[in-house]
Amino acid sequence: QVQLVESGGGSAQAGGSLKLSCVASGRTDRRYAMAWFRQAPDQGRKFVAGIDGGGGTTSYADSVKGRFTISRDNAKNTVFLQMDSLKAEDTAIYYCAATWGYEGVRTRGDFWGQGTQVTVSS
Repeated sequence: QVQLVESGGGSAQAGGSLKLSCVASGRTDRRYAMAWFRQAPDQGRKFVAGIDGGGGTTSYADSVKGRFTISRDNAKNTVFLQMDSLKAEDTAIYYCAATWGYEGVRTRGDFWGQGTQVTVSS
């Protein structure tokens, strides 16, 4: 019932920045928590950052804390991931997810985007 479309992926040098966007359509609801996950080649999909429906509470994986910032603009049905101080290990496909209930944001998604590639060179 919710469709997610990601954009903003691309290439960056180590130490650089990228900003990802995810636009939601369909049965949108501000009560959906939103999250970003990533998957490197031959790796499982891992939690990166999450945000509650109102945008007041966030959560980050230890590997990105202090470097990445998740935010949302509910008027535009959009969630963002600002990625600063990029490292080569950040290279992965990044997926946007919507979850009914913030308590599950780190472990599941009810709806998923198609993914966008982020490549960081060093």
